[in-house]
Amino acid sequence: MADLQDDLHTAAEIGRVDEPYPQEAVVVAPETYEPVSDPDAEPLTRARAVLAAHPVADGCSGLPWALRRLPWYDLDLGESGLDTDVPRLREGRVGAVFWSLRLPEGAEGDRAVGAALDQLDLAKGVVAAHDGGLRPARTAGDVSDARNCGRVAVLFGPAGAAALGDSLSVLRALHALGLRVLTLAGASWAGAGGLTRFGEEVVREMNRLGVIADLSYASTPVIRRVLTVSKAPVLFSRSAARDLRPHPANLPDELLADVGRAKGLCMVPLAAEQSGTTVRDVADHLDRVRAVAGPECVGLSGTYDTGGAHPQELGDTSCYPTLIAEVLRRGWDESEVALLTWGNVQRVLRAAGFAAHVAQQRRPPSTATIADLDRP
Repeated sequence: MADLQDDLHTAAEIGRVDEPYPQEAVVVAPETYEPVSDPDAEPLTRARAVLAAHPVADGCSGLPWALRRLPWYDLDLGESGLDTDVPRLREGRVGAVFWSLRLPEGAEGDRAVGAALDQLDLAKGVVAAHDGGLRPARTAGDVSDARNCGRVAVLFGPAGAAALGDSLSVLRALHALGLRVLTLAGASWAGAGGLTRFGEEVVREMNRLGVIADLSYASTPVIRRVLTVSKAPVLFSRSAARDLRPHPANLPDELLADVGRAKGLCMVPLAAEQSGTTVRDVADHLDRVRAVAGPECVGLSGTYDTGGAHPQELGDTSCYPTLIAEVLRRGWDESEVALLTWGNVQRVLRAAGFAAHVAQQRRPPSTATIADLDRP
């Protein structure tokens, strides 16, 4: 293919696919943290003080899909039928949230593309209708600006891989409409056998655009190949430690160590089926991911309004201080908590933006097709 990256440029121009990601592009503008609470205060008081300075960036919310079943809603006033509304986001000290763009079961092709567009349109309309509490965001700078204005930053994604309709043009269109995270699972080019040639080109084009790869529910071969191919950090939008609780989306220690070496981000879900039924269970997973992948590679994923049960005392978005109090009781430094809640997501967003800037100088938009690259 004349427009495939590896054929369009020489290796000297673009670097080999298997090159390690440049270290200076992975760790972007490291931050320093100053203590913000009284070390002698009780843990819940300390947790609220830390969250006031370093709010939660929540890796996955199912709110757009949940709103489809409501004839009327007002997130500014509060919605008892949901896990999320603006008052509870503020009570939970949430500063940013990724809104999952769920696709109907079995949707593929044009139907999946149309469903993704519907979800994006709904999500953008909800944010616009609640601009006193919510603000759309695409970059790390947008997220910080929203927080500084007293708004919760909303980033669109993850969306399922089927949303592309096997087309890089659709990927670019979804990115232009605001999509920032794509889950690389459930597509012919990202399955049990790993990434196909087209799948690898999807990852390269995501890097060029600044769309972050989400590998929750991806097969182990896909995870390993994306960690090699991607020039930007990846994230797992809802994955805990499999050695503590078996679940298809949870990661064994071996993969958690790989994520740590790649400076990716594993966002532990507040979901009973994945992380357990108590606050202590969730904290156990956070401890395990921190120990194996490192404190700079662990985050939080509320998974609120996704239809699943949540651990006791973590029933809605107002409950984050309870979880943070638990990790402080376990001896986490405030600097580590600041990374857990806010800093690690910002690092990944900044690194994705940096990688996109570099890639756009090195290659034009790809016009490769699945028929050309994955032809039997």
